[in-house]
Amino acid sequence: MAAPSSLMPVGFVGHGAPTLGLEKNGPTVESWAAWGKALPPPRALLVVSAHWLEKPVHLGPTQKAGLIHDFYGFPDELYQIQYPAPAALRLAQEVFSLLSKAGLNPIQSPSRGLDHGAWVPLVHLFPKAGIPVLQVSMGTRVPMAEHIALGRALAPLRSQGVLILGSGNLTHNLRIVDFTNRYGHVEPWAREFDDWASQALESFDLKTLADYIHAPGARLAHPTDDHYTPLLVAAAAAGEAGTPKVRFPHAGFEYGSLSMRCVEFNNA
Repeated sequence: MAAPSSLMPVGFVGHGAPTLGLEKNGPTVESWAAWGKALPPPRALLVVSAHWLEKPVHLGPTQKAGLIHDFYGFPDELYQIQYPAPAALRLAQEVFSLLSKAGLNPIQSPSRGLDHGAWVPLVHLFPKAGIPVLQVSMGTRVPMAEHIALGRALAPLRSQGVLILGSGNLTHNLRIVDFTNRYGHVEPWAREFDDWASQALESFDLKTLADYIHAPGARLAHPTDDHYTPLLVAAAAAGEAGTPKVRFPHAGFEYGSLSMRCVEFNNA
């Protein structure tokens, strides 16, 4: 195990709506920008996004690839955003080896571009787009132990200067979001689940986090598991070096029920 002082932090970002990629001001994007400046400069970025659900674990891109605009009905300028980060071929080789050793049978997807779970926060966290970025997929409707295993397999990357970043949302129910209510009333169930998660994170109770379906408000907070489980991957990666310190670079709600809470795990 590497010394804690040599380990990169691990993060989880509440990535919210794709339109955040266009915004220059506001509580979320300003917090992301400040967070990016406060982090140690990464050698590379490894993103686990709620928007790449594929099993076994796939990884990419490893060659020049455009962004994936995996949404519709948004302003035209959103589809014009560019984030020309270098392909992370060296990181892909390292990840492939780690996942293979863990028995996760990875598959390479060389031309698969970055989805909005990656590029929307990255345009604010690291706006110069000069850091190589790789994504890995995760399964859905699988045992939580599989997400923990993925995080643990990725953990050694931290000692190599790689920032592991989960991307989802601590509450995510698109059937209930109120797009007329950006910063107004918050649904009680959403606040209740977000409070539960923040307490479990602060005490770093990985078992409780994995058992989230029994948390207050969980059924409404996550009709599907995809936006929650990147948090579990990130927490598992952080926990391999012992109990990390946890801080929240950003917290709050948008659209009545969407938690924008971000998490930084640090073993320094």
